Amino acid sequence: MKIHFMICVENRGYEASLETRKIYEVLTDKTAEKHHQIRVIDESGEDYLYPEKYFAPVRLPLFTKEKLELTTV
Repeated sequence: MKIHFMICVENRGYEASLETRKIYEVLTDKTAEKHHQIRVIDESGEDYLYPEKYFAPVRLPLFTKEKLELTTV
């Protein structure tokens, strides 16, 4: 499974679970996507569904991916 990240741009109603301007790991969930939701590992350390409009895509530089061990060198 490909690991990817998104940045939280809104947290209304989820203030205890999400921090705006923070990058979160996103897990692929095709069923959730059909309902305009994404599965995010939130502040609890568990994965939950959130509205996709609360997040924006992030492109990490290769250097950062290597440091996070997201690529094979």
